[in-house]
Amino acid sequence: MPITSSAKKALRASKHKAVFNLRRKDAISDVVKKLKKLVLAKDIKKAEALLPTAFQAIDKACKTKLIHKNTASRKKSRLAKMLAKASK
Repeated sequence: MPITSSAKKALRASKHKAVFNLRRKDAISDVVKKLKKLVLAKDIKKAEALLPTAFQAIDKACKTKLIHKNTASRKKSRLAKMLAKASK
């Protein structure tokens, strides 16, 4: 347990931020799972409609430095490539 007052405050802030970070990571994983499920079901129209939502979730996580910009770029690229391959 923290002893100094600044360490106590840092712990409170860390716990507070962890909630938002977890929510944002869950948002990414949920939308990616939905997208992959749609692609496997050959429902390309719905998957294409969901792609901007996935990009938005990834970009928000990148903006708050939850994930690195290269990781965000890689995730977006792989999703777009998967959708393009499925639509052929």
